[in-house]
Amino acid sequence: MHTFLLRIFRHLPAPARRALPPERLRVLAQFLQFSVVGTVGFLLDTATVYGTRGVLGLYGAGALAYGVAASGNWLFNRLWTFRGQGSGPAHRQWARFLLANLPGILLNRGTYAILVTISPLCARQPVFAVAAGSLAGMFINFSLSRRMVFR
Repeated sequence: MHTFLLRIFRHLPAPARRALPPERLRVLAQFLQFSVVGTVGFLLDTATVYGTRGVLGLYGAGALAYGVAASGNWLFNRLWTFRGQGSGPAHRQWARFLLANLPGILLNRGTYAILVTISPLCARQPVFAVAAGSLAGMFINFSLSRRMVFR
């Protein structure tokens, strides 16, 4: 992703190149990769909610789905977005990822819970609540993952 952005960067006018120094370009590339991983997490989250809501209800399915999606996101971010960054055993990094992203979890699942509670559409089709929750937590999760987990 970084290489792709560098190719585009070379074709930008000089003022735009000056406004986007190499470190910002690297962060932008990481954010785009983090967003792709987040899309995979959204799919995992949604599939888990739909697959388990009949047994666990919308709140239980949402809690389980977040765990599944967060674990998948940690793994894919570890292997792709932040490859070679971070330290320590994988299980500790996974736990640090979950802990560091607690504010994002609260935004994500709080948004989900509110929407499935107050919106009949979201209660019938929880994919909308999952999507809104994912977007609500995305930026803070990226920032905290970069600063606290994959440094």
